[in-house]
Amino acid sequence: MKFNVKLKEEQDNINQEVKVISDDLKLWYGQKQALFGITMDIYKNNITALIGPSGCGKSTFLRCLNRMNDLISDVKIDGQIVIDSKNIYDNDVDEVSVRKKIGMVFQQPNPFPKSIYENIAYAPLKHGIVKKGTQCDELVETSLRSAGLWNEVKDMLKHPGTGLSGGQQQRLCIARTIAVKPEVILMDEPTSALDPISTEKIEELMLRLRKDFTIITVTHNMQQAARVSDYTAFFHLGKLIEYSDTKTIFLNPKVKQTEDYITGRFG
Repeated sequence: MKFNVKLKEEQDNINQEVKVISDDLKLWYGQKQALFGITMDIYKNNITALIGPSGCGKSTFLRCLNRMNDLISDVKIDGQIVIDSKNIYDNDVDEVSVRKKIGMVFQQPNPFPKSIYENIAYAPLKHGIVKKGTQCDELVETSLRSAGLWNEVKDMLKHPGTGLSGGQQQRLCIARTIAVKPEVILMDEPTSALDPISTEKIEELMLRLRKDFTIITVTHNMQQAARVSDYTAFFHLGKLIEYSDTKTIFLNPKVKQTEDYITGRFG
């Protein structure tokens, strides 16, 4: 198989501690089944890429991981998502607490119509993570530094976040996610709306953040999946076709359908 790609470094040193377990997960939109028995372990402090053609279920699966699909009417979910030994779909689990633990970065940057400072501070203040004043100031700075944005915006914290460039807005959204101290960060095609330079900055940021967070990202970009991910899952028609470390998926897939998709024979 020929696929000209530079694989992410340190593929052989990836963490094997399980953070998220998907156990026979099924989902229906009304009468239409969209996910068929997805079972996989997602590993702590790694980047896991979900790949596959449009409509294959990867974004639907991603949204299951923080119960975003609860917001859609006529959705039925069966199976389990277990995080730290607890099924997040148990009746005694509050979906708001789930979304605090599992942050989400969307395809289109979506900063609040507030200042840069308020974008970061709003949720931590609301959840009581910090108090107004020095404590909040420090969290804002730390979050923006973690997102690689501090030096670019430190003199304009009162300016609206919507006034930043697209790439800066996306990093602001990542900083906003980091600020509530999640354990897992979900990214739904976080660079698809960005230019190549901004995309490179986001990818570099993802590689830095994996030291502190478990990252699960949806991407249509095979090169990106190979560059940044430790594990890759290939979805097709709502089914998990193959899941392994990224090196295996790209260089020695076990399923021909995976090889056909990666090499561009379909999708």
